[in-house]
Amino acid sequence: MSLASTRSIGRHGAQISLRALRRYYSVIIPANLIWEFAHMPLYTIWNEGSWGEIVFAALHCTGGDILIAMSALMLALMLAGQGWPFARQTRQQVTVLTVAFGLAYTLFSEWLNIVIRAAWAYSDLMPIIPILDAGLSPVLQWTFIPIAAFWWASRPFNADEL
Repeated sequence: MSLASTRSIGRHGAQISLRALRRYYSVIIPANLIWEFAHMPLYTIWNEGSWGEIVFAALHCTGGDILIAMSALMLALMLAGQGWPFARQTRQQVTVLTVAFGLAYTLFSEWLNIVIRAAWAYSDLMPIIPILDAGLSPVLQWTFIPIAAFWWASRPFNADEL
């Protein structure tokens, strides 16, 4: 850890920035809503459901995405978030943990809802990741959206490390 990072943690202690949290969710919420509508053709509901069912599914899934994002971030912050987002190393650890937790839950949920519950199904358009037997779109969603959200959330704090 650099001297600047140590000073930053010392100055901010165990504080967590509410501004950074607000910025994180200002990306997470609309980006997941857009993603849910955009990848709806990759699920069978696109061809089998009514417009009302499609809209409801996208809104419902966005609500779930918000809960996943909140849970993954809070778990990461509890494990490694002292001084987040003020210290670079802490930002990196929280980002990696949050993405890992979000991906893990998403893979579990896709398996549970497609294989076990048969609550939804992929259309023929969904690219499947062979080893994981999961759709590419939800994996990309839970990789790129949180990373973009963390980038936006940490922007005002990058100068603190100089």
